[in-house]
Amino acid sequence: MISISEVMTTAPADERVPLEKEVYKILDSLQIPYERVDNDTVSSMAECIEINKVLGAEIRKSIFLCNSKKTSFYLLIMPAEKPFDTGVFSNAVGCSRVSFAKEEYMLKHLGVTPGSATIMGLINDKDDFVQLIIDKEVADAEWFCCNPGANTSHLKIKTRLLLDKFLPHIYHRARVVEL
Repeated sequence: MISISEVMTTAPADERVPLEKEVYKILDSLQIPYERVDNDTVSSMAECIEINKVLGAEIRKSIFLCNSKKTSFYLLIMPAEKPFDTGVFSNAVGCSRVSFAKEEYMLKHLGVTPGSATIMGLINDKDDFVQLIIDKEVADAEWFCCNPGANTSHLKIKTRLLLDKFLPHIYHRARVVEL
């Protein structure tokens, strides 16, 4: 059982990792409302179930992938319970072979380490090197939940605001696919 704070609607006042601080700064500047909780470190999607209950929405699975030559990188966002199938993904994006990208690439392009992959890491992808792929089920949902750069905190925002306001602000766009 993990410890979870009560739901808050303002940025944390205590010290946070740089990415997390930047996330709240951008959300506040764009006037995107959010709810957030702080929690014990989670290491699996199964541990997020309790957080989902508190936030009232599902935390999405984020998978960082690359092609075999390590020249194309993908951040896949999908429902937590949906199994990842490399063949289905490869067909959907038109890439013959993908694999999980190494930690060094995740740190370089998203500024996070394994276990903390998040759509918010695209803030660090200044040259739009990472292709954002979102499962249609996630794109069509009312709410989007993820960590803001560390898996000791999670936030919930309207999916439409993420897609239509947040991502354009950080010069990214989502490619929505059915997986």
